[in-house]
Amino acid sequence: MERRNLALLCAGVLCFWLFALAFGTAEGRGVAVQAELPTAAPAAVEDVPVVDAAAQPQLSLNCRAAILVDQDTGTVLYEKNADEQVPIASITKVMTLLLTFEAIHNGQLTLETTVPVSEHAYHMGGSQIWLEPGEQFTLDEMIKAICVSSANDAAVAVAELVGGSEPVFVECMNARAAELGMEHTTFHNACGLDTEGHLSTARDVAVMSCQILNTCPEVLHYTGIWTDTLRGGATQLVNTNKLLHRYNGITGLKTGTTGGAGVCISASAARDGLRLVAVILGAPSSKDRFEAAAALLDYGFGGWQAAPLPAPEVQPLQLRVKGSAEDSVPLDYSALPQTVLLPREGTAALTAQACLPQQLEAPVEKGQTVGTVQVYHGETLLGEYEVKAAADAPRMDFGTAFSAERKMTVFCPQRHTSIIISEILVNFGSLSQLGPRMPNQDKKLFSRPYSGLSTHKNSMALATMGTTVGR
Repeated sequence: MERRNLALLCAGVLCFWLFALAFGTAEGRGVAVQAELPTAAPAAVEDVPVVDAAAQPQLSLNCRAAILVDQDTGTVLYEKNADEQVPIASITKVMTLLLTFEAIHNGQLTLETTVPVSEHAYHMGGSQIWLEPGEQFTLDEMIKAICVSSANDAAVAVAELVGGSEPVFVECMNARAAELGMEHTTFHNACGLDTEGHLSTARDVAVMSCQILNTCPEVLHYTGIWTDTLRGGATQLVNTNKLLHRYNGITGLKTGTTGGAGVCISASAARDGLRLVAVILGAPSSKDRFEAAAALLDYGFGGWQAAPLPAPEVQPLQLRVKGSAEDSVPLDYSALPQTVLLPREGTAALTAQACLPQQLEAPVEKGQTVGTVQVYHGETLLGEYEVKAAADAPRMDFGTAFSAERKMTVFCPQRHTSIIISEILVNFGSLSQLGPRMPNQDKKLFSRPYSGLSTHKNSMALATMGTTVGR
């Protein structure tokens, strides 16, 4: 009878051991920080920050609409009629360039891809490089013509290459605008010629401009060119953005002029780590356009700075994972910016605080948001940045449990099953923690032997009994 009870005891203990492995007991050796928080992704800041209108200066800008934004955060530093729908002329080409560079990034095209010239592209009016039907240029040359000389014929030829036709490409332009949240923009062509209903806003132009600058920085190689040539030197290219020779830190981006739109510019500039975009729409002259853009940029660089972001006081490199064969997962802090936009005036301290849970529950997937870093200027929350898992931590199952035990047995062949079982029981604490409560009739069977495992002496005694039975 005692032998039967002992056998039942060992079988029961083994079952509970497997149950525990299957449903997770590994807590790992991660670093605990802050108070324990839910593992669900925190809510992100939904709205683009805007400087209080009362704090904005009374700038004298001779234009219909204007906006100044921080390129890195999208923070609006100044605005004037920023949501009024107006024609934007050749600033339209920013979207044409964005889709083109994205096609290059996706591997659909290369800068050496040949761009054919259709009859449709040939008949584009306005600024052009006088393309001839059947003439061929590389995509690199066409982008140069678009950025430097604002060539309408080159823009349409590139649109036909990327989209198959200009109408299809225009559909892609509008779809991309919707994805970017450009709610008040409608495109009807790829070059910006006046067309009924072809409208946008200063705010939408800023969004579009920041997108191409942040995701396709190679565009600055072209927008920074002052003069160049095509056709072996036969065609001269001169940049339409005269701020390249007049303003300290100017990098681009795109000018535009039509009868319906007036004189426009989306101007990008950078100084001391601060990157700004100034949009001017509907200026009466080229002189007014450039003066207004320069005034906006001067205000931005004079009143704001890109302050280095301090590291959080507690910044663990990994977090513990419960219920996985992996003890922990490394953390990815790449979403944190290197600098933070701050007013030049004021002495409030800039701090960063990691908000992470004590541990994670398996499964954890690479790229999963596990917490945030909150950035404060004094007591003001400036923003929240996601912290993500940098590796997978799958949930432990029977397969991984047996695999781990087999490895342990290979390296420690002298360990007997009963000894392993007793060690596991000692570490786990109590049977109630391992799984569902047992029926009353089963509790009697395990109560007395298990209670004896509370001491090392009794634990070794049970191990000895198990070894004897196993012989």
